Amino acid sequence: MLTALGEPDARAAVTFLGTDRIEVLRFHEGDIVRYATLGMSAQPMADPTSVIADPVEGPRVELLLSVRAGAADTDKVLRPLAVLAASPQVEGVVVAPGASLDVGEPLWPGAPFTSVLVAEPGGLVEDLELAEPLDPVRFLPLLPMTPNEAAWKRVHGAQALQERWLNQGTDLRDPSRRPVPLD
Repeated sequence: MLTALGEPDARAAVTFLGTDRIEVLRFHEGDIVRYATLGMSAQPMADPTSVIADPVEGPRVELLLSVRAGAADTDKVLRPLAVLAASPQVEGVVVAPGASLDVGEPLWPGAPFTSVLVAEPGGLVEDLELAEPLDPVRFLPLLPMTPNEAAWKRVHGAQALQERWLNQGTDLRDPSRRPVPLD
């Protein structure tokens, strides 16, 4: 992660009862600010239907959020990101591309977004290979969604929403963007 993003210029740590410590690092690159979780991948995610979680095998991920700097107080996203990163340990969910994650409140003050769409890895930060038999750590980008976009995605799917964003020329890094037309 540091190879792709450089040195963080800020970091915050959150520990939830019964979970490992989650850090959120902030990186600036020109007019883009990136937030990355650290600690989510310490434990593999377990199938929520499993009686016992495998301590070795299973997917490992960290989350990445990229937004334009200066248009909103996006540094307040640190706690919501830590909450999302703790969700596999707290709620037993497996975070994977195409999933929706909802924090139930704006991601930052005044944000029209309360949830994110988990996008495909492999763009900005390459997978981090770990020693066998551990799965590699995948770095999953997060795309902020308005409540209406999240509802539309539940009906039509992640791919359809991403195509809608693409066809409308939506700037997914704009922290105060309007919702995409869904009619």
